[in-house]
Amino acid sequence: MITYSKPVTLRRGGRRVGLMSVAVGALALAATACSNGSGGSAAPAPTPTASAATVSARPTSLGTILVNSQARTVYEFANDTTSTSTCVGACAANWPPVPAPASLPASLPGVTGTLGVTMRSGGTRQLTVAGHPVYTFAGDSAPGQTNGEGKVLDGGLWTAVSPAGAPVASSSRTSTAPKPPAAPPTTHHRATAPPAPPAPPTTAPNPPGDNGGDHDADNNGGPDDGDGNI
Repeated sequence: MITYSKPVTLRRGGRRVGLMSVAVGALALAATACSNGSGGSAAPAPTPTASAATVSARPTSLGTILVNSQARTVYEFANDTTSTSTCVGACAANWPPVPAPASLPASLPGVTGTLGVTMRSGGTRQLTVAGHPVYTFAGDSAPGQTNGEGKVLDGGLWTAVSPAGAPVASSSRTSTAPKPPAAPPTTHHRATAPPAPPAPPTTAPNPPGDNGGDHDADNNGGPDDGDGNI
């Protein structure tokens, strides 16, 4: 509190009221307030919290798959054989990386794959699931769409991601070999021998004593009579 030591004469209605010391309380209060505002330690600003819904599991026509915080389908790139993303430049424009939050949750409901972080070439953080970098697809314009499933684009195959972090096998990508034509029905025939050719006609020799039918002696073992043994 600040107090004036010089006496002050107050007049009211032309009469002297008396001498008194004026204590300026308002001034003291203002000084105190200023002191508290400048000398005290201010409360720290709250630290922004990471999005809790980084990815989540959602049932779709492909089965239960991962989606991002806007319910957009999450994909992985077959060319990413390690946790380092190989989708850069124009590829990343088609397949935006799913960003990793500053504080990565240990787990998320319905997500069984291990969550992780990979650093991209530009210094940004990308989410990984089971060691695979994950992305969304620019061709999906609404939640629930899976237009990127099974596409071979930007140099490799893209597939939706299961809650375990594995590629989802869709029916459109399941290769089925054509069935061989059915064998014609087998008809069992009884084997039959070809018919025997007709036997050549045989001329039975004239029985002895018949004389060849003409009573010639040569037909009955006699001397030739010149008729050709007829």
